[in-house]
Amino acid sequence: MNEESLQRANAFLAAAAARTDVGTVMQVTPAEIGREIGLPDPLSAARAVRALIARERLEPAQGSYRLVDSRPVDPNEKETIERLPRKRRGPPARASDRSAEAGRPTYSAVGREMVEKLIELGREVGSMRASLRTAREEARASREARVEAEQRAEHLSSRVRDLEGRAEMAESNLRALLATAKGVGREPRTATMGDSEMEAILGVLKGGDPGPAVEGSSAGESGD
Repeated sequence: MNEESLQRANAFLAAAAARTDVGTVMQVTPAEIGREIGLPDPLSAARAVRALIARERLEPAQGSYRLVDSRPVDPNEKETIERLPRKRRGPPARASDRSAEAGRPTYSAVGREMVEKLIELGREVGSMRASLRTAREEARASREARVEAEQRAEHLSSRVRDLEGRAEMAESNLRALLATAKGVGREPRTATMGDSEMEAILGVLKGGDPGPAVEGSSAGESGD
């Protein structure tokens, strides 16, 4: 033990003896005593404790240390508790050798597997994006066709309504014209034309069969 280690060990022992009676367990941690006596770090306190244990001043007990003897350590005092000899360490085995011996995959194999999996996932994502793009284009085309069909149907409906209105107006005008033409030169009581006669005249104008109403009307006029 060098001089500095001896001084630190004796200072630690004196601080512990000031707090703890001989034969009792310390109630403070070595780190607290080390800070009290000004040790630079907890490692220095641990080294002092180890030196005191080796010289039978302290002993482990109840998760702490028991003060066995409060006498300062003599510079020439030898360790009474011998340290276990350190085992010689051989050259560290390679990680690949350990993995191969244990039957576990190596980092390179895991990395290669991950890269292949990422490539496969990338291909699947690309295929799904292409399918999604095609589906969107088809949906847009269908939507445009539907809108165009709705517009065409609306236009045709409007045209049909317009033609129906014109036909009704023409029929009304024709009825009024026929009624006026038949009422010229007759008595007021005979100025009104029957619906059957008007229907027959409209049928003739439209290119249909005049029907019996027209024949009856013609016969009546010839009799007059």
